[in-house]
Amino acid sequence: MSSLNELQELIHEKYGIEASTLDPNASMRDKGFDSLALVEFVFAIEDKFGITMPDTDADVDTLAELADLVDKVKAAQPT
Repeated sequence: MSSLNELQELIHEKYGIEASTLDPNASMRDKGFDSLALVEFVFAIEDKFGITMPDTDADVDTLAELADLVDKVKAAQPT
């Protein structure tokens, strides 16, 4: 299952942006996420999912790409 909906809910909780306005394929910068906000959001993702996001994937730009990365990191975790 994709983490997309959970990420949309997290954005709504942290930033008050309605999930229905978040196009998963649009740049997150279009919604006002500068590099500092994206780093802060990654920390929130790590806390929510109990994962550590890799630094090598800093070029993630869309919510869909971020959800795919979260899914990959979660899948790689031992059960």
